[in-house]
Amino acid sequence: MSKETVLAAMVFFPFAAGLLAYAAGRFCRRTGAGRGREAGQKTGQKNLRDGLVIGASVAEFAMTAVMALQLPAFPGTTGGLSGDGAALYLKIPEICGLGLSFTMDGFRAVYSCVTAFMWMMAAIFSREYMMRHHNRNRYYLFLLWTLGATLGVFLSADLYTTFLFFEIMSFTSYVWVVQEESIKARKAADTYLAVAVSGGLVMLMGIFLLYHQLGTLEIRELSAAAAGCAEKSVIYAAGCCMLFGFGAKAGAFPLHIWLPKAHPVAPAPASALLSGVLTKTGIYGILIVTVRLFFQEEGWGKLLLLIGVTTMLGGALLAVFSVDLKRTLACSSMSQIGFILVGIGMLALPAAGTGETYPAEASVHTMLAARGIVLHMVNHSLIKLVLFMAAGVVFLNAHSLNLNDIRGFGRRKPLLAGIFLAGALAIGGVPLFGGYVSKTLLHESITAYGGDTAIKVVEALFLFSGGLTAAYMTKLFAALFIEKNEDGRRQEAYDGMKKYMNRGTAFALLGSGLLLLGWGAFPHAVMERTAGVMQGFLGLAEAGEAVAYFSPENLKGALISLCIGALVYLFFIRWRLLRRTEQGGTEYVDVWPRWLDLEELVYRPLLLKVLPAALGILCRILDSFADFAVVLLRKTVYRDSRLPRERAEGNVFTETLGAVLNAIQAAGNRTWRRGNPAHRDYVHLAAVKSEEIRETNHIIQRSLSFGLLLVCIGLALTLFYIIWW
Repeated sequence: MSKETVLAAMVFFPFAAGLLAYAAGRFCRRTGAGRGREAGQKTGQKNLRDGLVIGASVAEFAMTAVMALQLPAFPGTTGGLSGDGAALYLKIPEICGLGLSFTMDGFRAVYSCVTAFMWMMAAIFSREYMMRHHNRNRYYLFLLWTLGATLGVFLSADLYTTFLFFEIMSFTSYVWVVQEESIKARKAADTYLAVAVSGGLVMLMGIFLLYHQLGTLEIRELSAAAAGCAEKSVIYAAGCCMLFGFGAKAGAFPLHIWLPKAHPVAPAPASALLSGVLTKTGIYGILIVTVRLFFQEEGWGKLLLLIGVTTMLGGALLAVFSVDLKRTLACSSMSQIGFILVGIGMLALPAAGTGETYPAEASVHTMLAARGIVLHMVNHSLIKLVLFMAAGVVFLNAHSLNLNDIRGFGRRKPLLAGIFLAGALAIGGVPLFGGYVSKTLLHESITAYGGDTAIKVVEALFLFSGGLTAAYMTKLFAALFIEKNEDGRRQEAYDGMKKYMNRGTAFALLGSGLLLLGWGAFPHAVMERTAGVMQGFLGLAEAGEAVAYFSPENLKGALISLCIGALVYLFFIRWRLLRRTEQGGTEYVDVWPRWLDLEELVYRPLLLKVLPAALGILCRILDSFADFAVVLLRKTVYRDSRLPRERAEGNVFTETLGAVLNAIQAAGNRTWRRGNPAHRDYVHLAAVKSEEIRETNHIIQRSLSFGLLLVCIGLALTLFYIIWW
């Protein structure tokens, strides 16, 4: 089997496996109904379907790992797979017009492995998590279909293929959000789908503009085509449209509204994938647009910095105020996407006093930003896999996500506490963990750029947002594993839980946690080498200067953020979000203003009330203007003429024909029919016959037989044209 065939199988195998698993679940359920061995057969059905899903996920991970290991190193790179070109390229022509094309390079290889690994662990965890849920066949079907669509996005070699699989991914992942079919789930799913569809339509508009202007959508050809394009304003318009579409999926402000609502209602394994992988498809698209079209463009870089800082700070603030476990993690994802967008903004900024164009001799801040972006993408994916699966374990046993209900759940659960702590320390940027390395690189890119006031503000907000991250993760860990529940009986029940997860779930959690720890423990040997593999996608083949991650200067940045986090936790969260109860205890309170909901405050009123009202007024004005113009023209230029003589029946033709026949009849009565004259009114008879013919034609035209006859005639003419011309 050729490598190109395996590349295609990586994308399309999950679709076939999903259908097979769905069919197995449906068939076994029908054959087991109404029989004495029903319980045993239903168990067999679950085992067969779940085994197929897990087996397909394992096979997918094996394929991606083998393909990644077989890719050659590119000349001029350090540390393996890299380079601007691709080691593998596959074109499938004549599909959806432009055909589909896939490729694999260092970045795509790494992220395909990360995606397949996360899906494998989520599939294993889903077996226990979904055990008591309805519509499991549907869940597993769309779990695998979304895997295929996501890999289709990451492995796409042109923006047309990217768009097609991006839209498939949006619709298949919609089923995750609506899985529970509760009122909250339906509303969150509506929001998710509205943002996804709107973003997709705007993205498609940008792709049309880009294709019309450049004549190509091949990702590897975009930079050269854009450099030779004189109409830069059209390129910017196309780029902004695509930024809108990709930013909607990434969860960037102000299109983040689906994130805090979709994650709490979706199953925990799906939340891990929504947060850890699907948001990265949006980042993937933004990277393509930035590197291939606007590399070293100051205006584009500042736009991304503005969006990134707003997303980073806004998500962190929402997470600090949240009193729901999964909502906090969802808002955290929004904030971490902001960190990555800040890095992309720094990547796009040219070095002071230069006018670099792609590909350029990379400046120091560009190299630091590139490595920080790719590493923080991987870090965030692995961290959210661990944290959302841990949150799923909590929900499975406590049946709640409210911090007041789940307080003290993990006090006597060291394995769960250790795994959750590893994710919390990593995302908080604590030294010796992976998040510290990627955030240090992003922070260093800001400081290396130098300094006007705006960049210094970006750095200050970067450190402050890092402090908020440490604060809300401390809140979660303290509530789950340190504090006691105010309900003594509930705390006693929590403490008495010995088997709170099965072996499959423990394997998924422990395996993901160990990978996260091992990934961050060796920044130079593992993380920097991976960054070298991935940065070729960004057009950078140089290794860059080695970063002393544990130098006093770099440790100082982390220490500032951690001190800010400690102050926010002690003097805001403990004082403002915890209040005394009548029983003398404390409880977490949600003090975030309910009216400060962007969807309810802006989007729904604008789209459902303001915009329809404004368009209605405009239509009324245009309608009245049209009537006024018609009346004015009839009174001036086109004056009304006198109405013609109205006929009693028939039309001009029947009246003329009848008059001629009447004249012939009169002449005959005076000559050859003098003995037997006729007195028929042929005007009336012609009118009656004309009406009969018209009615018959009307009946024929409305009949199915006539329609089929016309279709056959049309097909015959088409075939005749094809054969002879």
